[in-house]
Formats: sequence, C-alpha cells, structure tokens
Amino acid sequence: MNDKDAAKILQDIFRAAVDSALPGPVVPPALPEKPRGRCVVIGAGKASAAMAAAVDAAWPDVALSGVVVTRYGHAVPAGRIEILEAAHPVADAMSETAATRIAEAVRNLGPDDLVLALMSGGGSALMALPVAGLTLADKQQITQSLLLSGANIREMNLVRRHLSAIKGGKLASLAHPARVVSLIISDVPGDNPSDVASGPTVADSSTPAQALAILARYAIPVSPGVRKALMEQQEDPLLRAVHADTRLIATPSLALDAAAEAARKHGITPLILGDALEGESRELGIVMAGIAKSVQQYGHPVKKPAVLLSGGETTVTVTGSAGKGGRNTEFLLSLACALDSQQAIWAIAGDSDGIDGTEDAAGAIIFPDTLSRGRLAGLTASDYLRQHDSYSFFHATGDLLMTGPTLTNVNDIRAILIL
Repeated sequence: MNDKDAAKILQDIFRAAVDSALPGPVVPPALPEKPRGRCVVIGAGKASAAMAAAVDAAWPDVALSGVVVTRYGHAVPAGRIEILEAAHPVADAMSETAATRIAEAVRNLGPDDLVLALMSGGGSALMALPVAGLTLADKQQITQSLLLSGANIREMNLVRRHLSAIKGGKLASLAHPARVVSLIISDVPGDNPSDVASGPTVADSSTPAQALAILARYAIPVSPGVRKALMEQQEDPLLRAVHADTRLIATPSLALDAAAEAARKHGITPLILGDALEGESRELGIVMAGIAKSVQQYGHPVKKPAVLLSGGETTVTVTGSAGKGGRNTEFLLSLACALDSQQAIWAIAGDSDGIDGTEDAAGAIIFPDTLSRGRLAGLTASDYLRQHDSYSFFHATGDLLMTGPTLTNVNDIRAILIL
C-alpha cells in the first residue's frame, strides 16, 4: 500500500468517527416530550449552535426561544434560537455576557415549561459567570494556569464548577420549577455529565476543598479572593429540588465504534484500546509505538492488517517557552520519533472538533518517511518535540490535518494503521 492509499483510509476512519457525532442526526431522536408551556433552549459548547439548529428544525410547532453560545467560527443559523460566540479555551468578555444572557433566559419559568439544555465540550470557557466576589480576570488566570499545568479535564472542570455562579447544577436551579432536559455530546473520559461544560445543569457532588487541593497539587497560585470564595462557598438548597433529565446523545465510545466499522469496510481489523486514554501526549506516543511494533512483528495483540483506535484527552505540560502545537500533533511527533521510520505504519490523530488546541488544524498524519522528509527540510523532529512545536514541524512537512470546525466534539480520535 502506498502513502496516498494509507492516508485515504485513515481519513475515512477519522471522518466516520466525527460523522457519528454530528448534531443533525443525533439530536432529533433524543428530544423529550413536547412541553405544555414554553420551551427555552439554552446551551454552551463547540457543538451547541449545530445542536440548536437541529432542535429548531425538528420542532417547528413548538413555541421556541432561547440563546446558546459557541466558539468563534463555529456558529450556524438556528432559526428562533439566538447564537452567540465567545472565546475558547480561555473565557473572554463575551463568555461572561453569554452566561448572563443564558441565566436570564431561564428565570421566571413555570412547571409546565421546558428548559432544553444543549451542552458539549468547550462550554466551560464559553459560558463563564464568576461566583460572587470574583472577577472574570480571576477565572482567566486560573484557567490559563491549569491549561499549562498538565491537569486533566476532570480536574480543570471541578475547579471551574466551584468558581462559577452557574456551573455544577446552579443553572438548573435557576430554572426551577421548570423541567430541565439536557442533551449532551460528551468529550470527557468516562462521560460523566457533570464534567461536560462543567455541568451547568447537573448537580455536583464535589467540594470546594477538592478544588483547592487540585490547585495546590499543580502549584497554581491562589489569590486571597479566590481562596475566600472557595472557603466560604455554601450549597444551594434548590439543587436538591432540580427536576433534571440528562441524556448522552454522542460519546467518544460511540465514535470509536463508528471508526472501527469504517476500518472493517476497508478490510482492516480494528482494535479499540479505549475511549478515555489520558496522560502526557508524548508518553502516550511512545507507548503506542511499542504496541504498533508488536502488532507488525508478532501479531500481538492483533494480527495485521490492523488499526489501533483510541480516544480520550491527553495533556501537554509546558515548562519554559513553547512553540505552536496541540496534544494531537505532539502525540504524533512523539509517535514518529519512537517508530523511527518503521515501515508500513501510518497514523492519524485529531481533535474531533477540528481544532487541536488553539491552532487551525485538527491534527496531522504521519508516514514511514515523516522523519526523513523532515530532515531533508532541515528539521530535527526531536528538537521540535522538546520545544512543544509540533504544529510547526507538520506545517513544514505538509502533513497537517485541516478539517475546519466540524460542529461537534467527542474528543480526540487516534488511529494507527499497521500492514
């Protein structure tokens, strides 16, 4: 098989995983019984605008209103539902404006009314309303520090819940006594609804003490104001009275199942290694290289032709200055270095939302000659890996995966093809 054919197969597998989570097909079957009263649609996340458009199209006979917020560049028209855009992964002023507007939209509702909450990954930054006593700048500083620390998404979102006036189920309490139904596209390992967008409509069982412990674990400075807000936080009694229905409509596991089916159609045996792999991107690259070599040389844990599939969210701990890159391109550059030009092994890795970190690529593809092509261009892969500059390396070799915003988000999709 040549490189062009291998790349086509890998792209087909990646696309199948993404397509399985597109809001258009998955939202309508999950809609609840239509309300007797009003329906207020709210939402936050990279998929929220497309989810809202699906609701608007599916319920033409329902009195809909509402507002959702998505990442800049991810908006689509949603008829009767207003679409706002804000920043990701660190909140901006529009994130606070959107959170305020969404909170206002669910107030003063009755028991016959329905709040339809459309939540997906990215919502934590896109909908940011600081708890009393804190400012948006306080939240921005904490988030930026967590992003660079190596903290995983569950830890980050636990902290965010306790610094927010609406996350951790507080938004649902504002809607009481209306019925709240949440449709969730999960991007988090384990698919815990309270971790998706930091769970604005899901009651939270974590504590402020746990948030402080996470900040201490990663040596993140805590201002007196943040410490005071966490130490004095009180439970909202309305959280126990929230009438909420939570429905997972797309998940990393389902996306990997779709990727596996696409592989079978190409006559390739898929092996799903898990939908919740975590840890440092570069370390996972080394581990995956070892498994791929074992498949090629010994037929363990699967006989070739095979594709190793995995999902989840790795981390990149940045120390000192860093170049351009995301967790997927860093994983791939580490994988390429560990494979060391091993023949007949190719790989793709990308964020299912189409944006790896803060760059414009979803990820990249590596080939058996990736390192040698890099050297011909004057690039030393190990140097770029050490400098967390993986995007620049793959930009120079022409191997970036450019999809644009996909309007969904079920976390990272990784596939290693072995022949």
